[in-house]
Amino acid sequence: MRIRLLFIGLLLFVYTAIMFAQQRQGGKEDAYRSLIPDEKQKRLKNVDFITNMQFGLRNDFRDDNYLSSQFKIEQFRLEIKGWVTDKVFFRFRHRYTSPFEPQSMDKIIKGVDLAFITYKINDKWQVSGGKVCADWGGIEFDMNPAFIYEYSDIIEMADNFLSGVQVNYSLSEGNSFGFQILNSRTQSFNEIYGNDSIIGALGIEQAKAPLAAVLTWRGKFGKFSTLWSYSVFTEAEGYFKNYFAFGNMLELNKVKISYDFKLSLEDLDRTGIISETIPRNEYSYRLTNTLYYSHWAQVEWQFTPRWSFVFVGFVDYAKWRGDEDPEKTDNHIRTAYGYIPTIEYHPLDDSDLKLFVGYVGRIYNYSDYAKTKVGATDYQTGRIIVGLITALKVL
Repeated sequence: MRIRLLFIGLLLFVYTAIMFAQQRQGGKEDAYRSLIPDEKQKRLKNVDFITNMQFGLRNDFRDDNYLSSQFKIEQFRLEIKGWVTDKVFFRFRHRYTSPFEPQSMDKIIKGVDLAFITYKINDKWQVSGGKVCADWGGIEFDMNPAFIYEYSDIIEMADNFLSGVQVNYSLSEGNSFGFQILNSRTQSFNEIYGNDSIIGALGIEQAKAPLAAVLTWRGKFGKFSTLWSYSVFTEAEGYFKNYFAFGNMLELNKVKISYDFKLSLEDLDRTGIISETIPRNEYSYRLTNTLYYSHWAQVEWQFTPRWSFVFVGFVDYAKWRGDEDPEKTDNHIRTAYGYIPTIEYHPLDDSDLKLFVGYVGRIYNYSDYAKTKVGATDYQTGRIIVGLITALKVL
C-alpha cells in the first residue's frame, strides 16, 4: 500500500513539474529578468575588464654562475574601467603580486594600484579623486607594467600609486596638462625613515601635511611626442624631494624610439639605494642629501607584422652629497647598468597577446669609497626569460 501511494505521489510530482515547465516555456519573454537588468546592460558597452599578466620561465645567473630556474608570474593585475555615464568614469586595478596589507597612510591595501572616480566637467576639463597613478612623466613609467621586464632604479624603488586628487586640462588635440595633489607616501614616516627617538636626535620633525604636487605636460607633434613632469614631495618639515622626468618618443613606420631622463634630488634618501649600501646602523638613519639620475632608452623594431625586436638599455647613478661622514671625499656611490634584448611574437590580431624570449642583464659598479667603507663589491646579474605577456580584454 505504501509503495502504491509513493508511486502515485511520484507521478503527481512529475506531472506537476511538466505542466509548470510547459507554462514557463510558453510564457512571454518579458516575464523574465536577466541576471543584469536590461537598463544596466547598456553601461557594459563602455566598461572594460582586463587581465594584465606577464608569465614565464626565468633562469637566473649571478657573476656567470647559474642559480636557478623557475616558472614565475612576474605580473598579474586585474583591471575594470569605464564610463558609468557620459560624465563619470571609474578605474580599478588590483595587483596580485604585491602585499595585501592595508597601508598606514591611505588605509587601502598595497596591491591596489588604482581606485578612482573621474568627473568630466566639459571637453577640456576633468577632475579625479581616489588612489591614482602618480603622473610623474617618462615613457618607461607610462607603459603598462605587464610589458616591463625590469624597471630602472628610480621607478623600481618609488611609491608609484598614491591617494589624492587630479585635474586634467586638454589644451588641444594631443596636448594636455595635468596637476595632482597627493599623499607623498603610502606608509608612515617612521616606517620609511626611522623611529621618533632618532628623528628627534637629528632635529628632523615629521611633516604635518606630507603631500606631493605633480605637474605634467603631454605633447604631440606629428610623429614626436613628449611626457614631461615636475614633482615636489614633502618628506619632513623643511625636507623635500624634487623629481624631474623628461620622456620623449619618436614613432616611425616600423621603428619606435623612446628616451627618458630622470632626476631625483632628495633631502632625505627616499629612493633608499644609498642608505641600503651605506647601512643605517652606521649613522642610525636614512641618509640625507642624495641624488639619483637615470638615462633610459628603448628601441622597438617591428620587422614583420607579427615579429618585433625590442632593446631596452638604461644607466642609473646614485650620489650621496650629505656630510654625515667627514671622511667621505667623493659623492659617487654606485652606477648600475641594465640591458634587455627581447624577441616578441604577436600571434593574434584581435588580442594584445605576445610571446617573448629575452635576456635581462644588470651590472652594478660601486665607488672606491663604498668598497672601502662598507666592503661593497661589484657584481652582475642576468636572467634568460621565456614566456607570454597579455593585456587581455575580457569585456
